[in-house]
Amino acid sequence: MMEGNDKMHAMLTVKEVARLLHVHPNTLRRWSKDGRIKAYRIAPRGDRRFEYREIARFLAEVDTGEDLRDNGERLEHRPVTTGNKRTARPDKPPLSGSRNTRRSKGNNDS
Repeated sequence: MMEGNDKMHAMLTVKEVARLLHVHPNTLRRWSKDGRIKAYRIAPRGDRRFEYREIARFLAEVDTGEDLRDNGERLEHRPVTTGNKRTARPDKPPLSGSRNTRRSKGNNDS
């Protein structure tokens, strides 16, 4: 029974949580800085650690769209977006073409 309780209090690194959430570690750091996900700062360098239960809360919040923090603090709702910022903006069309099909400046073969 103690094993399950230990897992709920386990501390995860930025790299581990980023891998779980399928986001870049810098995205996770930004969410932490913005208060969207709670992190603990440890060691003189200020490394971030995340509790397993906080990750579960964050995922449930993203899934339901509700603020599920214990302290009742309310932040403006901002949907989680990942990927190319241009594709996430409705006022601008997505980028077209791929890097493999673009011509370089020096290529004048027509």
